[in-house]
Amino acid sequence: MLIFNGSVFMPSVLTLVGIPGLESVQCWIGIPFCAMYLIAVIGNSLILVIIKYENSLHSPMYIFLAMLGATDIALSTCILPKMLGIFWFHVPEISFEACLLQMWLIHSFQAIESGVLLAMALDRYVAICNPLRHATVFSRQLLTHIGVGVILRAAILIAPSIALIKCHLKHYRTTIISHSYCEHTALVKLATEDVRTNKIYGLFVAFTILGFDIIFITLSYVQIFITVFQLPQKEARIKAFNTCIAHICVFLQFYLLAFFSFFTHRFGSHIPPYVHILLSNLYLLVPPFLNPIVYGVKTKQIRDHVLKMFFSKRHLDH
Repeated sequence: MLIFNGSVFMPSVLTLVGIPGLESVQCWIGIPFCAMYLIAVIGNSLILVIIKYENSLHSPMYIFLAMLGATDIALSTCILPKMLGIFWFHVPEISFEACLLQMWLIHSFQAIESGVLLAMALDRYVAICNPLRHATVFSRQLLTHIGVGVILRAAILIAPSIALIKCHLKHYRTTIISHSYCEHTALVKLATEDVRTNKIYGLFVAFTILGFDIIFITLSYVQIFITVFQLPQKEARIKAFNTCIAHICVFLQFYLLAFFSFFTHRFGSHIPPYVHILLSNLYLLVPPFLNPIVYGVKTKQIRDHVLKMFFSKRHLDH
């Protein structure tokens, strides 16, 4: 690590502070975070196992749910083990390359999650607004294309922001990142060079992915509600609406947390730093934790299979 005119030239190791201002209580904050992570991993793994082994759940809606579960496990695993290392074991150091890798994985999995939520909304739109064509539209081939497309979109759009940091930014004021994981804006702020290109590209990616997905998800649900309220029978309206409730809950909590985190980070200069960091952490940890609970409670097929698994095991034990 070379010191050049008071700045650090191409640092090999960075230091993650954790939650600035709350260092003394970080060990306690780690307990609910760890509990959320364990519930996220166990809950999403359970959903993946049920969907894999239950042939009746091999429909597009559940395949997208499996994609969401796998993304949630990967996203929370990218952030939490290192975060607990900072909180509990006082291991704040991370190599520069590992930091960039973590950043790329976290932002890619966020983008994949957003893409899967869009695919789920379009699936519900076709299932409710054009049910006779649903089976032909959402073929196995289309599901494969959607999965590959969502992953490639995320990986390709996020990669240049990592390359810009690696190739464009050489001098840093400090190697201490005031964050609990490697976040794009937090790292870019440390550079002494002109970072306008990095910031503009970061905003472009955020609005390209989140903006595009939110517009089309919202349009899908508006059309769904119009169709549902035009159904003549009350029972049909309730049944159609029930298939969407879990999706709407997941959609709202993911994007509301995303916007709170995004806008407080960029425009909330008067807000204490620990609020920014806590919101960023919750944005990454709450959706993976809540999604299996929401789908487990609100989706009858998943709920029935979970109960069947546990009660059949209990009967076997007796």
